[in-house]
Amino acid sequence: MRSMEVIREENEAVMERLELVMERMEGILQEETVKQPYQAYFRYLATFILKLNEIAGKIKEGTYFNQTFEELKAINHSLYEDILPEHYEMSYANPTYAAKELGQYGSLLSFLYTEVRSLIPAVYEYRLFEVTVTAELVIEIYNYFEEENEYTFKDVKRAIYYFAHDYAEDYVEHRMRETLDPTYTFAEDIIMEEDLSDLRYLYRFGDYITDNEIQIAAFLNEMPEEDVKAMADTYTEGYIRGFDVMGADLSKKEIVGIRTCIGFERMMRYAFENFKKINKKLVVYRVALDVINKKPGRKVGYYATSPNLQYEYDHRFDKGLFFDKMMKERILAVSRLGYEKYKVEAATYAGPAVLETFGEPDFAPVNKEEAIRLDEKQQKLNTELAREMNVLVSEYMKSEEISFTIIAYPLPTIGDQFKEIFAETVKVNTLPNDVYHQVQQTIIDALDQGEYVKVLGKDGNKTDIKVMLYELSDPEKETIFENCTADVNIPVGEVFTSPKLTGTCGTLHVSQVYLNGLEYQNLYLTFEDGKIKEYTCSNFEEKSENEKFIKENLMMNHETLALGEFAIGTNTTAYMMGQKYGIQRKLPILIAEKTGPHFAVGDTCYKMSEDHKLYNANGKEIVARDNEVSILRKTDMENAYYNCHTDITIPYNEIAEIAAYTKDGKRIPIIENGRFVLPGAELLNEALDK
Repeated sequence: MRSMEVIREENEAVMERLELVMERMEGILQEETVKQPYQAYFRYLATFILKLNEIAGKIKEGTYFNQTFEELKAINHSLYEDILPEHYEMSYANPTYAAKELGQYGSLLSFLYTEVRSLIPAVYEYRLFEVTVTAELVIEIYNYFEEENEYTFKDVKRAIYYFAHDYAEDYVEHRMRETLDPTYTFAEDIIMEEDLSDLRYLYRFGDYITDNEIQIAAFLNEMPEEDVKAMADTYTEGYIRGFDVMGADLSKKEIVGIRTCIGFERMMRYAFENFKKINKKLVVYRVALDVINKKPGRKVGYYATSPNLQYEYDHRFDKGLFFDKMMKERILAVSRLGYEKYKVEAATYAGPAVLETFGEPDFAPVNKEEAIRLDEKQQKLNTELAREMNVLVSEYMKSEEISFTIIAYPLPTIGDQFKEIFAETVKVNTLPNDVYHQVQQTIIDALDQGEYVKVLGKDGNKTDIKVMLYELSDPEKETIFENCTADVNIPVGEVFTSPKLTGTCGTLHVSQVYLNGLEYQNLYLTFEDGKIKEYTCSNFEEKSENEKFIKENLMMNHETLALGEFAIGTNTTAYMMGQKYGIQRKLPILIAEKTGPHFAVGDTCYKMSEDHKLYNANGKEIVARDNEVSILRKTDMENAYYNCHTDITIPYNEIAEIAAYTKDGKRIPIIENGRFVLPGAELLNEALDK
């Protein structure tokens, strides 16, 4: 049965319930049965839900999008107005304000309001099930507050727990549907069928539309057709090349996952046509916002510029309200049911094609005591859930059979030179593979001689780290490093390996870096035998706050992470773009990792496909696919993977030395004082000299 038919059936099944809860919402606006300040809160919530229902009705009638651009813009703004930075200090979505106004119930009711806000996209997709059951939860909790002195904090929290438990299967099943079933075509229909010259189409998605999305869409509409088409070709050709590099057969796969950013629809239309020419179906899915499915710090799906990054940060661990062992097992069980339902689609899923953006305004998060967090027991359970979900997914999607590609473009908020930066980014994304491949092979030939690599910082960078390398058995047929051109990671420009952990030691220091959208100031990671032993930064005054920030957001609540990857970026053109326009720290990791050496903490790049043989173009097998942690998959799967991988780059200008050292003590310099000194790699200095 097609997904859209399933949605219609779900809507019909809840229509009577929806009418009843909307009548109750009207009643809440009139009643005086709840004392202040809770009455004001519930009336606010009821007003918001009724507004969503009104929009849903107009969408069903087909009249909503008959409105003018300015009218649609005003409605869109009104839906997100209270969480915008200028209003957030007095929003119920703000845990601090909620605690101040609503006392001990602040955290629960701030969560409830946030979950109601997650319904906005569902309304625009005309999915009424989520609207109905969430509104019913609001009424259930409202009823508690009507019964003064007959309820407790635990009663309200219990209602939230059973809501999450009872509807986990429905929420997970829908997420499976939109991420695996190509008949769920909501976003694809907008991109392929709407008049993209009429920017009213942007408001069909339901996301908050900022000047970024409007300006990007208008900018792409003004670009010559051949230029937009070339951008799409770079994106799709990189995806196809990724399968060649991985040694996987794309012809056996049918479905491509699309993760994009709103505003790039003109480029995406050409990309979709490219994929369809090679007989691929598409799943175009949005970022999950509900508490069951959302991923803290990760935007997996399509999205627009965030209305407020602090709001997202405050609510990243909302599931801490109800997450326990029983809930962990519940999510695993319903996920298995979902994969069983969509096992045919999962087996033919080829992997994601990702478009990202960069250039959002700086964001330094504030840690709020009132925000919900995972306690130590929950952190451990969450880590276990991620690990077990990874194993579950591997049963239905063989990692050695899938690939991906990622490309990034700047947003107008990058600055006044947006157009110049955009043009330069297009240039960076289309640098010649063959030239870089040859130079990178020269670097690999040198590195393959080494027992370890030494990296030293300069000019205030305190990096001093020794990275042990895999030991080759047959140098004539084997290699340690992969020669990476513009395929899975666009743009071109790195050689990378999975380091040997034993003996890898020292300090990695970065003065300022953005990782998963968060800024880290003076980040220090100290390694012993390839694992993080100590960590700190200078974001906050208190040492404990800095450590907590790193553990939650970089360490993903693990006690330690291994050095899963060591790489040397070779894209000096991208580096000079960053320097020329003063945007080095705003570059996405996708580009930044090519502008110096980078170190990834977490899993290796070959997670779950270590036994799948890979070769560089010269025919040598890339044998450094495992490390001492990942090899545990053969004996102790539970401890073989961290289920995270975060790249940290040191720019060329902060590098005093990168050199390979052989067993007999010979030093082979690759970079000295920020310049490539290895014979055969000097070509990379041309961009630096300009």
